[in-house]
Amino acid sequence: MSKKKTEATSSVHPPTISKKTYHDTLHKLQIELVKLQRHFIQCEDKILIIFEGRDASGKDGTIKRIVQHLSPRETRVVALGKPSDRDRASWYFQRYAPYLPAAQELVLFNRSWYNRAGVERVMGFCTDAEHEEFMGSVSNFENMLIRSGVKLIKYYLDVSKAEQARRLKDRKMDLLKQWKISPIDEQAIKHWKAYSLARNEMLARTHNPIAPWTLVRADDKHLARINIIKDLLSRLHYADKDKQLIQPDPQIVFPYDVSNLENGQLAK
Repeated sequence: MSKKKTEATSSVHPPTISKKTYHDTLHKLQIELVKLQRHFIQCEDKILIIFEGRDASGKDGTIKRIVQHLSPRETRVVALGKPSDRDRASWYFQRYAPYLPAAQELVLFNRSWYNRAGVERVMGFCTDAEHEEFMGSVSNFENMLIRSGVKLIKYYLDVSKAEQARRLKDRKMDLLKQWKISPIDEQAIKHWKAYSLARNEMLARTHNPIAPWTLVRADDKHLARINIIKDLLSRLHYADKDKQLIQPDPQIVFPYDVSNLENGQLAK
């Protein structure tokens, strides 16, 4: 990329955190994540983190930084592909059950059963009856997991329409990001409003005190990553916690409330 092009891009998207501050903070937070892993292995905890959000909202990059220095034996990232014919003929949650965490494990879902509330709903990959059945049963399913000892945390990463378009275009130009391109990407901007409505319904109907949603303003990917990790660390118990370090910015990461849909905190 030429210097002129780089300067133009920077003026449109000025950094809100310096690279040095970002990398220094990330390093410290990853040390805290190692402390967390040591604790949940000793205590035989079962931790499940769900990442949802629009295409190109930063789920991949966030998950990569969380697991980067953790033990792969006790850490798993789950990103399921298109359901098979057998999956479609089974109980909807059945294909996800084998990937749930056992004791001493941290599992991160890069998209999850909430596909049915998002892309399947918008793209017509499920019927209205299937969507309604999911909406009526998902909270009971999650409550059952929590009663069994699973520590469940749900994040929804939100980006503006302009930022999503920029990132999707960047994928096409960057040879190292070709694996991220999918046919669904082409529909993301076209169906922007439909995705917004599906997101709003999903949040309103599946947020509850036992399994709440946490929202992330993710236009700045560096700030989003750092604050998600801070929020995650602040929610889970482990020894020798650096409490001052892990305080998330409430302007970046915040609990879902119905007012979020009207006060401009979520992209419309």
